[in-house]
Amino acid sequence: MKKLKRFINCFLLPLLIILNINSYLFAIQNEQNIQELIDKANSGDTLFLKNGIYEATPKTIIEKICGNCVEPLTDVKATVGFHIKDKAITIYGENSDSTILITNAGYGILFENSYDSFISNLTVTGGIRDPDGNATDAGIVVKNSRVTIENVRIINNTHRIDTVVVGIGGVIGREGGELFILNNIIRNNGWDGVALYRGATAVIADNIIETGRGAGIGITWDANAIVYRNRISGYWKGIGTFGESRAVVRNNAVFDNLGWGIIATGNAYMEVLNNVIYHNGNCGFAVWEKTAGGILKNNVIAENGWKDEWVCPCVGVWMNTSLENFSIEYNNVWNNSAGNYENIANQTNKNGNISKAPLFLKGNSFILNQDSPCINSGDPIIIDSNGTRSDMGIYGGPLGNWK
Repeated sequence: MKKLKRFINCFLLPLLIILNINSYLFAIQNEQNIQELIDKANSGDTLFLKNGIYEATPKTIIEKICGNCVEPLTDVKATVGFHIKDKAITIYGENSDSTILITNAGYGILFENSYDSFISNLTVTGGIRDPDGNATDAGIVVKNSRVTIENVRIINNTHRIDTVVVGIGGVIGREGGELFILNNIIRNNGWDGVALYRGATAVIADNIIETGRGAGIGITWDANAIVYRNRISGYWKGIGTFGESRAVVRNNAVFDNLGWGIIATGNAYMEVLNNVIYHNGNCGFAVWEKTAGGILKNNVIAENGWKDEWVCPCVGVWMNTSLENFSIEYNNVWNNSAGNYENIANQTNKNGNISKAPLFLKGNSFILNQDSPCINSGDPIIIDSNGTRSDMGIYGGPLGNWK
């Protein structure tokens, strides 16, 4: 990412200015309207936003398909701040802290029928919650589009309406959305950090997702996701799969959330490997219904259950299904306040599972002390990046290369 920024700022931008290439567009603070430039742009153009504050004038739309309703063919009234439709463009800010888009809308930035768009290096904030509770409000919403969201700060979209339970999320993938959500900060928003609804697929990696309502990452209906190396904290719930969804969840730190850490329910399938699920308010990991399936392996699930029971018992692993549906192997489940396992026999010293203090170094880096029992204790078929037997926890396995 640093090399890309250096190339654009030091080489590509000056060259394009000299050559006056029309496919590169500039937005100058207080002189040009971003939506006007978006409307004028051709597919494949790039919009470079210099440091400044860019404020949207919201427009009302009526959606014919509801993203999260039982009946999809439900009209939804929403507002849009910046709308990229029927074209692919790149939106690139000068600095993620100083290039600020204030959206003033429920759908802050809406990508619609926009394939291979890219947005990076800016802040998305200042959303206004729509009164229609079916509106899937978020800083960035993606429908029938392929969009990469990288190095974006989606923050402080906290506006709420008393009559609507849901707030404004960070990123929402809708029907036909293909999302690559990489290396972002999603902080202090009013609903899910990342939510995927019907027909959405996503790679969600290397993000900081913290301090919000709802779930840090929610994968619902028939959505599919690969989720790895994210830090998720301060939500009602950490990572969840619902409905008919499918997810690979690896090497995430899920900690200090109010309810559960990671959950599979409905008919979802979830592969849960090499995560740290630590100090969540109720249970660490849960399978809510017997119809959910998957595997729980190489995780550290420790010290959960500091809050009165709310959404699940204050245990490490709460299973409402059998080991035939959801296997439990090579985990360290330790010191959870109401016990390590519920609705299932104690798995300690079975199938590679242990129950020992993981010996993290101080802080929430979750780095293992050199004397940790989790080192070289994971599934021997899985190897770490150095070729040794996998460790338990977020630095183990082939995706444990945190930077």
